[in-house]
Amino acid sequence: MSDRLSLLVDLATLLGREVDFDAILLAACERVAEALGAERATVWLVDADRGDLVSRLALSSELPALRLPMGRGIAGWVAVEGRSARVPVAADDPRFSPETDQRTGFVTRAVLAVPLREEPRAPVRGVLQLLNRRSGGPFDADDERYLEALGQQLARALAMTTLRARDAEVPGVTLRGPINRIVGSSPGLAPVYERVSLAAKTRAHVLLRGETGTGKGLFARAIHANSDRQARPFVVVDCTTLPPPLVESELFGHERGAFTGADRRVSGKVELAHGGTLFLDEIGDLPLESQGKLLRFLQEGAFERVGGRATLETDARIVAATHRDLEALVREGRFRQDLYYRLRVVEIVLPPLRARGAEEVLELARHFADGFGRRYGRPNPKLTPELIAWLSEHRFPGNVRELENVIESAVALSPNGWLAAPDGAPRSPRNSAAPTPGVALPLGLTLEEASRRYAEAALEAAGGVKTDAARGLGISRNTLARTLKKA
Repeated sequence: MSDRLSLLVDLATLLGREVDFDAILLAACERVAEALGAERATVWLVDADRGDLVSRLALSSELPALRLPMGRGIAGWVAVEGRSARVPVAADDPRFSPETDQRTGFVTRAVLAVPLREEPRAPVRGVLQLLNRRSGGPFDADDERYLEALGQQLARALAMTTLRARDAEVPGVTLRGPINRIVGSSPGLAPVYERVSLAAKTRAHVLLRGETGTGKGLFARAIHANSDRQARPFVVVDCTTLPPPLVESELFGHERGAFTGADRRVSGKVELAHGGTLFLDEIGDLPLESQGKLLRFLQEGAFERVGGRATLETDARIVAATHRDLEALVREGRFRQDLYYRLRVVEIVLPPLRARGAEEVLELARHFADGFGRRYGRPNPKLTPELIAWLSEHRFPGNVRELENVIESAVALSPNGWLAAPDGAPRSPRNSAAPTPGVALPLGLTLEEASRRYAEAALEAAGGVKTDAARGLGISRNTLARTLKKA
């Protein structure tokens, strides 16, 4: 029991932060393997969109995802049947597939696999699998009961992350992105995720660039949460809110009597971030007269409090962010060139929301709708065709922050859960919220042709959004795509 509680405590420390899912799943697997004396534990997730199993949600292209077709192998059988499997000799079981062993170099002898789901009769979200007892021999019935209880707790924990089901009644989870609390899987974010992963493993200073509202703060937290500093403070300084006379005091602290009203010594943010990360948001707004002291701190790790004479040192990793054109500020003499180069050791540019595609906008909208629905007690918020059309066409100059505000307003104003387009949005008869008319199919069609025409009608009714059409039909996007291709 203590091992199980320890596992849940470890997970709880990760679930509220921007930790990459590989790290979360690895932490869970290590704890489960330790608790049951297994050589290896693996979490296979059912990918609701692709209709297969995936065991790795890699941030880096150097570490490809491991995938397994539904029904293949013992884990695939458990995912389809929704029942546990305890196999004493893997090679003798007809369900066993050596495919994963061949890819990983591991030798599987004994297997215990249980379904991941929040409740005993809930849809399967994945499979928790143990391989080989360290002491030799097979897993027993007590191990199976213990692992089933852990599997249920793990499924409930994952339901608290962004790695959760889009529809509570449909098996599997939706892979919204490789980092917890950050929704996005568009091609434009792939290099961002890779740079975040690489930067997090170093102590190099990072400069995040992008328009206002693109999520620079979330990615700054992700760099910290996935670094070896994750247990230390993450301290935020918003450079836009600091009056010039107080900038140095805010950053470096002050001694008692340093200025009128300074009745005690106060530590600055660089001290508070010792051992952790100091996030300087909107660094382009930092007054020119304060940039020299910040540069010295970046170069030497040394500073003095305002009104103090002692030189102090602290170890804080700097992540800065800006929406400004720093190169232009340098040319205008408003930003120090040496500070600019010192900050951008690693530069990460976040794409605007409009460049991430309509599918991603809708995915983010549903994510925000779910969150605000729980906050405001709204019943299962749903996007109306009218709102879908508006979201697909709007340019979002305020990016993700603007989208979040639009969805919060829609949820707050929709007691029945149906989310309407913002006031003033153009209404299109094609996208009205009226019921979709029936589909007329002539007799004599083959089943494949009838299925294709029905899928086309569903796609048209969903405004051309394949995710919504597939959801309405109760199938995956891959199944929808295959149906549409049939002659």
